[in-house]
Amino acid sequence: MTIDSATIEQIDALFRDRVERGIAPSSVWGVFDADGLVASAGHGDRGDGAAPDADTVYRIASCTKSVTAATLLGLVADGLVSLDAPITDFVPAFADVQLPTPDSPAPTLRMLLTMSAGFPTDDPWGDRQEPISDDDLDAVLRAGLLFDSVPGTGFAYSNLGYALLGRAIAVVAGRPFTEIASDAVLRPLGLDDTVFAAADARGHVVVGTRPYDGSWEPLPISGPGAFSPIGGLFSTVADLSRWARHLSSAFAPIRAGAPAEAGPVSPADRRLMQQAMRRIPGSAFPSAKRPIGYGFGLFVEHDDEHGSIVSHSGGYPGFSAHMRWSVQTGLGVVAFENATQAKVSVPTETAHDLLLAAGAATAVTTGRSPVTVLSETRAAQGAVSRLLSDWSDDLADAICTPNVALDVPYDRRRSAIAEAVRTVGADLSAAPVAEQSSTPTHLRWWVPGTNGRLRVEIRLAPLAAGLVQTLICTAEPTER
Repeated sequence: MTIDSATIEQIDALFRDRVERGIAPSSVWGVFDADGLVASAGHGDRGDGAAPDADTVYRIASCTKSVTAATLLGLVADGLVSLDAPITDFVPAFADVQLPTPDSPAPTLRMLLTMSAGFPTDDPWGDRQEPISDDDLDAVLRAGLLFDSVPGTGFAYSNLGYALLGRAIAVVAGRPFTEIASDAVLRPLGLDDTVFAAADARGHVVVGTRPYDGSWEPLPISGPGAFSPIGGLFSTVADLSRWARHLSSAFAPIRAGAPAEAGPVSPADRRLMQQAMRRIPGSAFPSAKRPIGYGFGLFVEHDDEHGSIVSHSGGYPGFSAHMRWSVQTGLGVVAFENATQAKVSVPTETAHDLLLAAGAATAVTTGRSPVTVLSETRAAQGAVSRLLSDWSDDLADAICTPNVALDVPYDRRRSAIAEAVRTVGADLSAAPVAEQSSTPTHLRWWVPGTNGRLRVEIRLAPLAAGLVQTLICTAEPTER
């Protein structure tokens, strides 16, 4: 998809301004579509006097959770584990945890994936736990846990939950989590700049910082450990956008009529990751602009105009990261900064909204719909156009479901359509001047006239024959 240079310049200004205002010492971003990285730029000093670029390595923190989820789903697909297995099957120390009620179930892997295990939100604590050992984690469990809700009944963002998932993955695979995630997910996709240890990075690794006394105080980088599944990865704009595109490609058959990209996690499981499995209440995510839920390692927002938007933020001491993309268009943005609590998610969301608005404007002016309609819908459009030009009850019966005649008898429908055509002077032989679609089986188009235009709308029934169940024709006269 072509993105106009003005939009790219606006996006770049968002991140440049953050460095100029002292929000972070460096900021880097990338815009991608279904085909690859479209544009990228960096600002500030990455630590060696140069501005960061798409190959500069940052900590991506909780963006790691999507990789953790994908790794687990691969084991499920191989028949090695069930998502409904309790965590006690893999972490015996959890059996010592006193649950909030006598009838509470032990959290299952599915509950842990969807942040519904009942644990309290734990970012400040969890972000400092990465290097602890499995024995240390067992000790935490045996000392007891607090619960905000009965497992399986609510939502609370939990790093502890994903640390437990990583432990389960290691037990099932018989290998350390960092190894199985790298070998099963990252390396097969060529994400060679995405690693769990700074020493393994190929590019320049940015040092995390926090503001102190008018300057930037460098922070130590924690090493891999029991909490690496929550946020231990380092990555680049190039790699993380590649990962996001891979996840998004699972929707390519619907979005673009193209096959989904092959990979270590099936398209079906990637689509599963990007479904809102657990609704997030406003009190738990007060900054959300849209209705939001949590899937498997990913947040899922619903936008009335643009459909599902998938995202995840990452925040570690010294680092801030964010990735987000539109399921409907494949357009996305990733961005990193190296300052504690920089909240790079804020400009990234703004940048993505700019992309979506630009894409929507392009769709309107070119007469294309952002939704890829089915070939059956296009065939029905052609048949309806012929019907409107020269009405025949036999043709109507052939292309419509029986309810069309029952809902509005043909003689009344034919008369109403003729009146609408006369009102706007519609030229039924002309090509549509605009189109819209909300789903692949829905299409709305406008036919030009001498005094306005005729709006035609169809919706297909769920039948393979591609029959029209809704047919609406409305005159839209020019305002005088």
